[in-house]
Amino acid sequence: MIVPAAALLVAATVPPAGTVPSGGPAAGAVPAAGGWLDAATARRVARNPPLGAVPADRTNRWSDSLDAARLGHRLFFDARLSASGTVSCASCHDPAHGFRDSEPLAKGEGTGPRRSMSVLNSAHQRWLTWDGRADTLWSQAVQPFEVPHEMGSSRRAVLAVVAGDPQLSGMYRTAFGAPVPDAAAAQPDVDAAFAKLGKALAAYERRLVSGPSAYDRWWSSRASGDPSADALLSDAERRGLALFFGKANCFQCHHGALFSDGEFHNIGMPPRGGGMPTDAGRYAVVDRVRDDPFNAAGPHSDDRSGPQARISASLVNSPERWGEFRTPSLRNLPGTGPFMHAGQKETLAEVVRFYSTLEGATQLDHHRESVLKRLDLTEAEQADLVAFLGALAGSAPAEPWNSPPGRNADAPTR
Repeated sequence: MIVPAAALLVAATVPPAGTVPSGGPAAGAVPAAGGWLDAATARRVARNPPLGAVPADRTNRWSDSLDAARLGHRLFFDARLSASGTVSCASCHDPAHGFRDSEPLAKGEGTGPRRSMSVLNSAHQRWLTWDGRADTLWSQAVQPFEVPHEMGSSRRAVLAVVAGDPQLSGMYRTAFGAPVPDAAAAQPDVDAAFAKLGKALAAYERRLVSGPSAYDRWWSSRASGDPSADALLSDAERRGLALFFGKANCFQCHHGALFSDGEFHNIGMPPRGGGMPTDAGRYAVVDRVRDDPFNAAGPHSDDRSGPQARISASLVNSPERWGEFRTPSLRNLPGTGPFMHAGQKETLAEVVRFYSTLEGATQLDHHRESVLKRLDLTEAEQADLVAFLGALAGSAPAEPWNSPPGRNADAPTR
């Protein structure tokens, strides 16, 4: 697994038994040691509670608006917003596939350089996409419209589709209290309206939250002192949990309710097909996200001096960022492969085997913020880890958000 320098502090930041992790569901309680769960593992498990409520987004005043979410729901599934009229957000973020697709590389108007990330639970993320090129959900939502290999359109063309559709234009007016700008509008008005479309999409995506997993039910039940809690996990899942928080050290980067530190690492994953890496990852976008007019500090943000705005405005790039990618969440993975940032591994078993053997791992000279240590797990241990990853899969988001909107269907009420 990876043991980044920053992660060496993890043990010191694990809350003592009896404290409440952020987002924890049970006041004053965490899973207690006992039986197969030793004290060290229990302390680490305490840092990985069930998902709490979606955090507020002060950069988007419409983040919790039902009217904006209804509009965003329709925009998400509308292929007319692409250059060819055949690609929608849902083309790469398919609800039937965990809001991903089944391709190793994203396919829209063209083929992209990376795997599509799921937008499921994305409202809990601090940075969006594999390289973190967006600092809010709404700023990420507008980017694909103007990327040639994604939707290949332009903000004026997208707004023209919305303005020309009576239902969409009416929903826009209801959500934002103003009409869609016409084709002759000044550029600042076009940009402001384009940002609002992103905020409507974000309002929809904030509702794409998975339900409790087997692990979550076990965590809450054990934290409450239920003596039958351990029956909620299979023997293999319990063994995998002990490995995850112990020998395999997965918790070093996969901690918190999302099972991700939300940060960027170079784990030495070779490109699909072999060879040396050529994707600069985080290094290529740090300056871009800092200077993006649609970022949390920009003119379209509703919280230009807030915490995320200050972080984004102060970003400094470094060669050490080269080849780093965001730690993905481990929730809801089974059946959604291939995996890794360019679809290099077809199955979760292959991912676990890579960390066990480091076969083919690459590093580029000084671009090495992580120390890779071969785990040498047995086949049985690898299988147990895969079983535990399966226990992190929760139910799909609530309807109607989990399906394409029917134009004549009853409108959602929450």
